[in-house]
Amino acid sequence: MTLQTRTPMVPFLPESAPFSAEQRAWLNGFFAGVFSADTPAGATALSPAEGAALLAPAAPADEDDGAPWHDAAMPLDERMALAAGKPLDRRMMAAMAQQDCGQCGYICESYSKALAAGTESKLNLCAPGGKETLRMLKQLATELDGAPAPASNSAAAPAAAEAAPAAPVSVVHGTRENPADVIFLGRFRLNKDGSEKETWHVDFDLAGSGLDYRVGDSFGLFPVNDPQLVRDVLAALHAPADFPIGEKTLEEVLSREVCLKSPPDTLFSLISYITGGARKETAKSLAAGGDPDGDAATLDVLAALEKFPGIRPDPEAFVECLEPLQPRLYSISSSPAATPGRLSLTVDAVRYDHQGRTRHGVCSTFLAGRVAEGTRMKAYVQKAHGFGLPADAEKPVIMVGPGTGIAPFRAFLHERMATRAPGRNWLFFGHQRSGTDFFYEDELAGMQAAGVLSRLDTAWSRDGAEKIYVQDRIRAAGPELWAWIEAGAHFYVCGDAKRMAKDVEAAVAEVAATHGGLGAEGGMRFVAELKKAGRYQADVY
Repeated sequence: MTLQTRTPMVPFLPESAPFSAEQRAWLNGFFAGVFSADTPAGATALSPAEGAALLAPAAPADEDDGAPWHDAAMPLDERMALAAGKPLDRRMMAAMAQQDCGQCGYICESYSKALAAGTESKLNLCAPGGKETLRMLKQLATELDGAPAPASNSAAAPAAAEAAPAAPVSVVHGTRENPADVIFLGRFRLNKDGSEKETWHVDFDLAGSGLDYRVGDSFGLFPVNDPQLVRDVLAALHAPADFPIGEKTLEEVLSREVCLKSPPDTLFSLISYITGGARKETAKSLAAGGDPDGDAATLDVLAALEKFPGIRPDPEAFVECLEPLQPRLYSISSSPAATPGRLSLTVDAVRYDHQGRTRHGVCSTFLAGRVAEGTRMKAYVQKAHGFGLPADAEKPVIMVGPGTGIAPFRAFLHERMATRAPGRNWLFFGHQRSGTDFFYEDELAGMQAAGVLSRLDTAWSRDGAEKIYVQDRIRAAGPELWAWIEAGAHFYVCGDAKRMAKDVEAAVAEVAATHGGLGAEGGMRFVAELKKAGRYQADVY
């Protein structure tokens, strides 16, 4: 008897099947492997985990809806309402501060996807979102199997990680995880005497760092906490500076590894365990997100310790409760084409008084005075996400950057000048007073004289009885602004997300409504279309 062989019937999924293209490809390959004796040539083997990941329910087509909650000016409850009923990663995205600042090492969308997929376990990386975002992410993460928990930043944790044998990995130099060494060259103040602000131009030498950048990118720096603040925290802890934390001292850990700004909920939980009575209830309320004394928003780590005087938490347990000291990102205000090997920032030094103590921005005041010229610093370049000059150098650009929002546009102008880009350039700049706060005034005048800066409109909010802002200048320049946009101009805005950027967007919509004849609703739709086309770009914070 002769056995007859036959070619097996291999089933496949039709295009109409409710799977993504990638899922269909994997399933068709799986069926081919099951029903065929040989693996098809060129087929890629996937692990069961990879297959399971591919078989996860595909997001409905309408999930790519532009993420209406991706708005830094929108309160958290409104963002969550917009994302209600969406897949977990979309709701996690809505919980974030919606700035795409890159401090977490991702952008908002990719961070949320990593959390939902389980490839990232740290829930506390969204620095701008702070406690509000962390609490919401904790709540959402309960939907995951093996829900991720906020990362600990105690020195014991790094020590344990160092003790464990690490698998060899490919290390990329000059990233957030593996920063490069740069040299701090110096600083000069941009405000003149009499200004209410303190803004600095800061320069770095990139020679030998391996870092490169493009205009529109940001620069990440690893700061050191104010030494006086560290001493005050040590005193409040009643702990010696040389108390050992792993292989480091408590002072070293407080200086370089933990955030001394907003006290985490876990710190109040710790305090509730070591105190009693009414203070215990206060600490428990703060740990749960309450505000029993009306001061929760103003507490930093030192103030939290001083609120419960006399407590003596174990220093290692205390450090375990704190968040890691995150790098700070600043918009780069220089062009590699104009100043190769050199990078500049434009930085507002944050200082304010609260209840008899001066609070300091950890990185801004570090750059403004505490770091010495010639100091080597850890840094990296955060590549821009959808923020940069148009590929066509002939396209006109309109830039709106009040205050330190001028930073990327100084870079744009230097780049356009160095590369002799033929496109026209229009800058809107504003601040408090023209006599003290006109950043880079001489540079801008020189660019105007050279024909690089085609038009400069300024707005000063404290020079007269009437406060004038950049959005007022945009409305006043409506006819010409509309002509530039109709000629293909790209529009950019950099600065405060909650007020200025929203007001600028409304002003541009009004220009489109009035001078483009589109009407109010049409003007808003026009701005939305500019964004989708990549012609309206924002770098806001």
